[in-house]
Amino acid sequence: MTVTVRVPAKVNVQLAVGGARPDGFHDLANVFLAVSLYDEVTAAPAGELRITCSGPDAGQVPLDRTNLAARAALALAERHGVVPAVHLHIAKDIPVAGGMAGGSADAAGALLACDALWGTGASREELLEICAELGSDVPFSLVGGAALGTGRGERLRPLEAGGTFHWVFAVADGGLSTPAVYREFDRLNENVPVPEPVASQDLLDALAKGDALALAATLANDLQPAALSLFPSLNDTLTVGSSAGALATLVSGSGPTTAFLAADAESAAAVARALMASGTCRTARVATSPAAGATVL
Repeated sequence: MTVTVRVPAKVNVQLAVGGARPDGFHDLANVFLAVSLYDEVTAAPAGELRITCSGPDAGQVPLDRTNLAARAALALAERHGVVPAVHLHIAKDIPVAGGMAGGSADAAGALLACDALWGTGASREELLEICAELGSDVPFSLVGGAALGTGRGERLRPLEAGGTFHWVFAVADGGLSTPAVYREFDRLNENVPVPEPVASQDLLDALAKGDALALAATLANDLQPAALSLFPSLNDTLTVGSSAGALATLVSGSGPTTAFLAADAESAAAVARALMASGTCRTARVATSPAAGATVL
């Protein structure tokens, strides 16, 4: 028996970041949207825990127990007294180290796949608890759709999304470390009062109405200046997308993937073509949101 789970990438349509906490994390108001770029995680019985990976940038994915998918399997096995003898294969399509929560998606996928394979019967609440232990973005990868994440992003409140939003994601040639981007955020704001992070009501209203123009006017990412400081060439990518007709542009999460909100599918295709022709990114991917969370296929 094998179990395959499909898990979506995410874009942060708002990422409000508070000052550094004593534990080194930051309080967030993080408005997540799941988008239609997916990884698939397949769990199969094996003699021992083993990770394999295929797809774009598979060579950048760790295949040992530092992989979040492996950690998810180990966490579930420990709770339920199961020997974690499983082969997890990750078919990658979400950009690696791109600010789109690909690693978190794989963790959520592995957790759901192992739960089904082993018949552990874990409740949704237990799965979300394990997700939160694994990382700030992992709970949303399990849930999908649209949600507001608070705390360090792991406490979720589902949000209404009233329509389909069209996106283009430009994949940069290179990666950014999320901890490095947060360190740069702290450096840039060293002598600046950092307000408490709060979700924009105008943004939540635009999301609920499915109004792309209104959403475009409210997109915000407090990590964007830090990402651009570490990866200045992303400015060129953002300029190309804007000139090609995107309603709004932003760095996705901690980057370096950049996101472009488009009016419709035709506009998204035009933005993607312009980005591909510009030489400012490695590839450009068209997607829609919201998308379902982790799903057993």
